[in-house]
Amino acid sequence: MSGNGRDGQDGKDRRDRQGVRDMRDGRIVIVGASLAGLRAAEALRDEGFSGSLTLVGEEPHPPYDRPPLSKQVLLGRVRAQDCGLPARRETDAQWMLGVRATGLDPAGKRVLLGNGDQLPYDRLLIATGTRARPWPDSGEAALDGVFTLRTSDDAGRLAERLESGPRRVLVIGAGFTGSEIASACRERGLEVTVAERGRAPLIGALGATAGAFAATLQRAHGVDLRCEVTVTALRGSGGRLTGAEFSDGSRIDADVAVVALGAVRNTEWLADSGLAAGPRGVACDAGCRAFDMYGIVTDDIFVAGDVARFPHPLFEYQMLALEHWGNAVAQAEVAAHNMVSPATLRRPHLAVPAFWSSQFGLNIKSVGVPTFSDQVVIAQGSPEERRLVAVYGYRGRVTAAVSVNMAKWLDYYRHLIETAAPFPPGPGAADGVAGSEPVPSDVPDPHVLSHGPTVALTGHLPDRRLTLLRPDS
Repeated sequence: MSGNGRDGQDGKDRRDRQGVRDMRDGRIVIVGASLAGLRAAEALRDEGFSGSLTLVGEEPHPPYDRPPLSKQVLLGRVRAQDCGLPARRETDAQWMLGVRATGLDPAGKRVLLGNGDQLPYDRLLIATGTRARPWPDSGEAALDGVFTLRTSDDAGRLAERLESGPRRVLVIGAGFTGSEIASACRERGLEVTVAERGRAPLIGALGATAGAFAATLQRAHGVDLRCEVTVTALRGSGGRLTGAEFSDGSRIDADVAVVALGAVRNTEWLADSGLAAGPRGVACDAGCRAFDMYGIVTDDIFVAGDVARFPHPLFEYQMLALEHWGNAVAQAEVAAHNMVSPATLRRPHLAVPAFWSSQFGLNIKSVGVPTFSDQVVIAQGSPEERRLVAVYGYRGRVTAAVSVNMAKWLDYYRHLIETAAPFPPGPGAADGVAGSEPVPSDVPDPHVLSHGPTVALTGHLPDRRLTLLRPDS
């Protein structure tokens, strides 16, 4: 009996060791050659993966850093082509840039490419990210002077046009990207009109209290901010933009319009793949393994970065979709580890979301998920000082904090989030605000906004009617 048991355990150990070796070679394909794709490739090599590694990217450029595009590049301080991401190590990978992925065959384990090629894989990482939501009227979108901002090429073209000194810039949408564009334009001395369908800038990401502060800030810097209005038409003459019409009946003259209506997740190529992929991203578990359309987790397809939506226990396991630099890096590293590790060694992606923005002379940073809240309190500083920390709570516990020029305190609030500390927070901050009372966070339904929140909590969205599979009777 003991000998048989020992032989069985020895066999299991041999299989486990062999499984590790098998997963450290073979073929891995990464679709998406931006931040998440690059960091995943590097992490795979750090994890000891020695097999074939291929990265597919639709853009012709090597991976580059996106945050500077709406900040330093628009200000003319950095050229768009100089925003490349530094490599942490040699990846020994095949880079297929300027090539679109057009389909996925999970049964045959093949990625279909726009050039007609097919890439076989043993493990696949989907890191296709997002693209800028275009202006809905294609004719108006084609007018000279109408821009979006997502890619390096977008930023280069827009920076060149701003350098030429347009008479007025119209920014459509006042989320973080739209607000950063408006800030750069004002710093350049340009006249700016911002049109926002919601009640205030940043309201979709941070709620009404922070939105009111942002509105005051923009107007104080000379922005012509128009809230609760939409742009109904872009006007042109001779193929060039001349102005815009608004839902309240007003009009403006403008020779540049930047459409900042949020992002579209790049999932169309997965439409016939059988994965749980749709407008809200590709659903995966906390270990970055993709779900199929029936909710069954796959074991050879992983997801990371802006295109992923995943459950997080700190936020009641709702599916988070994050467009954050730090999240893309952390999730890519978790995905890479789990792609080459046996089940017993896999780990979850549980990092607390963090984000930052620079606009109108202020440094805005957040931790947690402000949209996952029902109350908010100014815990430190004040809007009048333009130096504050707003803390968000949900059902009596701390879920997020947003700082304005007080980033040093965010580690303290991150700890409160991680430990589900009571809301409102108790004493602990050196310059806590006496008498500050919580108010409703007033986070609007993202469906009524013209731009998406930077952090979105997404529930179930049936992208297509499902056919129930029943065993034969």
